Amino acid sequence: MTPEEPALTSTKPYLVRAIYEWILDNGLTPHLLVDAQYPGAQVPAEFVQDGQIVLNIAPGAVRELVMGNDWISFGARFGGVARELIVPSDAVLGIFSRENRQGMVFPPPEYPDDTTAEPGGPVPVKGPTPLGIAGEGTNVKTVGTKGKGKGKGGPSLKVVK
Repeated sequence: MTPEEPALTSTKPYLVRAIYEWILDNGLTPHLLVDAQYPGAQVPAEFVQDGQIVLNIAPGAVRELVMGNDWISFGARFGGVARELIVPSDAVLGIFSRENRQGMVFPPPEYPDDTTAEPGGPVPVKGPTPLGIAGEGTNVKTVGTKGKGKGKGGPSLKVVK
């Protein structure tokens, strides 16, 4: 890159949002494959396998989904208790549909040099595990509860510019 060329932003968050919309438009269930050990990732440590976790981000499974350029955040319920999850965009390893596994996989992230996170494990989120999918690859395990109704408010997608 020459001094005249501006630094470009990553295409990953744009691709994740596009594939998410495509999955929903086709009536399928979107899932995120996340590097749970990436600094700043706040995911349920109980369901991390081989340093990765797969999370169901379907509108019926999450609330207040925000898919920004730097992070993805949302709330989910498990065992009747609300949880908040934060996934840095760089920690996203893929997005795909549960039903047919179509989507996009990204290369493993480069970890930042100046991290204050504890190496060797995910950052745990306070409270019980959220409603979602946990596992890796084809060994996806469904976890969650079957509740009566959807609770207060519906899911929403906020565009952050």
